[in-house]
Amino acid sequence: MAEKPAPKPASKPSDVIFVGNKPPMSYVLAIITAFSSGENTEVTLKARGKAITTAVDTAEITRNRFIKELRVTKIGIGTEEMPPREGETRSRMVSTIEIALSKA
Repeated sequence: MAEKPAPKPASKPSDVIFVGNKPPMSYVLAIITAFSSGENTEVTLKARGKAITTAVDTAEITRNRFIKELRVTKIGIGTEEMPPREGETRSRMVSTIEIALSKA
C-alpha cells in the first residue's frame, strides 16, 4: 500500500527564525534575507531563556537600522517546562517569546 505524499502549502506567508547563541547580526541577516526573497510577508522570531534578549535586540536593530518600514505586529510570551538536566531531579520552567515582524 503506497502512502500519499503530504500536501504542500500553496504559499509561505510566514517564516520562523529560532534565536539562540549567535550574535544578533546573524539573525538580522536572516530576517533581511527572508524579506528580500519576496515570498514572506511576515517573519517570526522565537527564543527562550537567555536568548530572549538577543531576539529583542535583533528585532530592534532590524527595525531601526535596516528595514525602516518593518513593524512589530505581535508579541507573545509564555513559559515552557523543560526536563531536568543531568544530575537534577526537578524539571524547570523557561520563559519564551515570539516576536512577529511584518513589512508595512
